[in-house]
Amino acid sequence: MKAESKKNMNIVFIGNSITQGALIATPSHDAPPVKAALYLTKQPSVASVKYSNQGVSGCTTTDYLPTTETLFPKAKEAADKFADETWATLVFSIMLGTNDSAITGPNGAPASPEKYEENMKAIINQLLALYPSCKIVLHRPVWYSPNTYNGAMYLKEGLNRLQSYYPVLQSLVEEYAKRFPGQVFMGDTEAFDYFKANYLTDLIPEEGNAGTFYLHPNEKGAAVLGEYWGKAIMKVVE
Repeated sequence: MKAESKKNMNIVFIGNSITQGALIATPSHDAPPVKAALYLTKQPSVASVKYSNQGVSGCTTTDYLPTTETLFPKAKEAADKFADETWATLVFSIMLGTNDSAITGPNGAPASPEKYEENMKAIINQLLALYPSCKIVLHRPVWYSPNTYNGAMYLKEGLNRLQSYYPVLQSLVEEYAKRFPGQVFMGDTEAFDYFKANYLTDLIPEEGNAGTFYLHPNEKGAAVLGEYWGKAIMKVVE
């Protein structure tokens, strides 16, 4: 493939502790965004990949709202560093919802599917306004065990709520396709079922208030998740 037609990507990963790589010994080496970038770099049609991991432990869509000015400015700052590189595709890879789904604890939790939709729209709208040529990839938030209860209470109710966010993401993608064609995409949808089936080998056992729970990927799980994200992003930029 000619060098001119090879893809250059600058990716800002927006997410929570799962994106951040919480509980992984060296997240700078093993967090999902690192592995996603590595996967993309290995593709023959890709010339370069730069990325910024803006995953923040415990965060919700409420924390990421542009109006709260808590985390959004940091994501903007990360994206602005790539602004001059007009030859590269600016991609926002977003996986939020885990903490929104909690019964108690995180800011804005529990977020109804309607509230989740409202918040995600606010985030997406502002990204599109600031970066008119960007691409936004929405990943389905991944499975956690129905006894998850640490500083925040999730449990079965939380897991059910988490699953109600997936149709919201699908409808958002359809909606934006009409108004902003070629800019907002469904990302990974497979990791949820993967972790549900492989939590014993790919998630970290944590002691909680309702027994040993599984929420955060270990090194193996983070590599799998990163590859799922990488594949989804690759489809979008091709």
